[in-house]
Amino acid sequence: MDLIVKEIETRVGKKEIIKNISVQVTKQQFVGLIGPNGCGKSTFLKSIYKSLIPHKGTVFLGDLDVLKSSPKKVSRRLGVVGQFNEMNFDLTVYQMVLLGRTPHKKMLESDKQEDFAIVEEALARTNLLDYKDRSFLSLSGGEKQRVILARAIAQQPKFMILDEPTNHLDIRYQIEILSCVKNLHIGVLAALHDLEMAANYCDYLYAIKDGEVYAHGTPEEVLTPTTIEALYQIKCQTYINPVTKRLGFAIQM
Repeated sequence: MDLIVKEIETRVGKKEIIKNISVQVTKQQFVGLIGPNGCGKSTFLKSIYKSLIPHKGTVFLGDLDVLKSSPKKVSRRLGVVGQFNEMNFDLTVYQMVLLGRTPHKKMLESDKQEDFAIVEEALARTNLLDYKDRSFLSLSGGEKQRVILARAIAQQPKFMILDEPTNHLDIRYQIEILSCVKNLHIGVLAALHDLEMAANYCDYLYAIKDGEVYAHGTPEEVLTPTTIEALYQIKCQTYINPVTKRLGFAIQM
């Protein structure tokens, strides 16, 4: 399912954070947003899934007008995984993931065998079957993030938004989460802070600076020394690893 976002502008208070940004994700692409802290990546994503309401622009997911549709209708097609998932009350891992079935339920409708099967599959995809009876609050940060991903998978979305989901995780959990999402074979728009992860997992990138699109293209086209210096004020060299054939970075001190 394609995501077409056109000319989004978003204010927080009186300050304009997002300035006329347009992006698109087609043909089950994994598309990344990169840029320094405070550049507007998270605000832009929140504007797409309506955690913040933009004051201008349009968002279409297939034929669905996201900004004019009910949250429940949007949630049947769109899954969201953020970077902060703290809770003041506790559920088991299984109960947390089962919440992903809520958008598909009528009011007071009970869970069915189909829902339980979908939850089991989501737990299996995220390697959480052995954790299903554990307390969510007892888990590590990486484990919690896998639970949130499993909950999003249980929604059976046609598209997924990731808002820096690996921001505070070690390399193992970063790879587990991004690989799992990549293997869903659905469209993905992800804000990522790790440039090597962005280069390895993304088909296309949008570089954001001061609330605007600074550059866009394939990782090889965007992740150049000139663009990286403009975004992050650091000098580096890029290279192709001869073993992995992947893009790498060497910071110049």
